[in-house]
Amino acid sequence: MNLELKITKKEIKVGIALSLFAGMAFLGFKTTLHFQSQYENSFLTKEKIYEFQNMRSDPFDDLSLSAKSFFVWDTKKGEKLGGLNEEMPFPLASLTKLMTILVASELSTSETMIAIKQVDLENEGDNGLVVGEKWRLSDIIDFILLTSSNDGAQAVASVVNASDSSLSGKTERKLFVDEMNKKGKQLGMTQSFFLNETGLDLNEATSGAYGSSKDITILVENILQEYPNLLEVSSYKEAEINSDILTHSINNTNPNVESLPNIIASKTGFTDLAGGNLMVVFDAGINHKIIVSVLGSTKEERFSDIEQLVWAGLKKIFNGNQTI
Repeated sequence: MNLELKITKKEIKVGIALSLFAGMAFLGFKTTLHFQSQYENSFLTKEKIYEFQNMRSDPFDDLSLSAKSFFVWDTKKGEKLGGLNEEMPFPLASLTKLMTILVASELSTSETMIAIKQVDLENEGDNGLVVGEKWRLSDIIDFILLTSSNDGAQAVASVVNASDSSLSGKTERKLFVDEMNKKGKQLGMTQSFFLNETGLDLNEATSGAYGSSKDITILVENILQEYPNLLEVSSYKEAEINSDILTHSINNTNPNVESLPNIIASKTGFTDLAGGNLMVVFDAGINHKIIVSVLGSTKEERFSDIEQLVWAGLKKIFNGNQTI
């Protein structure tokens, strides 16, 4: 009996020792798991912070552009998405014609008839206009937007004016350009002024018009608000437009207009002094118009500049990074 009791006590002691050892091992294992979990969580947290910081970085920071100036504007939120030298004036080239068509629309009606004269065809560039043919103002505006016609812009400026040129001693064209400058001031285009209605260089040192990429945005936003359908044709790759005697089959001067998402307006510009200019408007969603303007690029790279800016604008919007 005593022997059995001694064995039992010994077994109890061994059992207790084993239990203590098992407990300590279990605690050690749990501790190891805890620290490993903490390390992994810490690592994941760092990864998330890194991803978040990357997501929050400005998508405009790492672009490779040729443009000397650009401006990307969210019309819905009234916010700047990105910009470079956006308040510095540069030669506008044919972006000038955006003001030409706005002023013509304000000073006349869509049914006003525009007759093409020989003097109108003496400008640089030939888009197929014919002396004597007559256009409704709305149709020749479409023609000007799609082809960037200098002849068409001069024809409009020679006919549409608000004053009697015989009383002022100025030609109809000069009166029209005066109206363009008045409109620019009215809109707050502080860096813009116009010397002609086409944007063609006057000589090797003087452009036909100057303005900033921000001013172009102001102008385009006003057109979209006051004349929502005025720029519609500029989103087409091609079109057929009729005068009184001819049907003109024409192509957009922006060959990439269909490759960009939801483009609703486009206008090109190029002269020796200006280099390559381009403006587009696209929808980032329902009634969410974004205006992108580029000045001082090259004739070829203005299109790739705009493409980069369009996608950067979309990334900034959908990442929730809209800050000024």
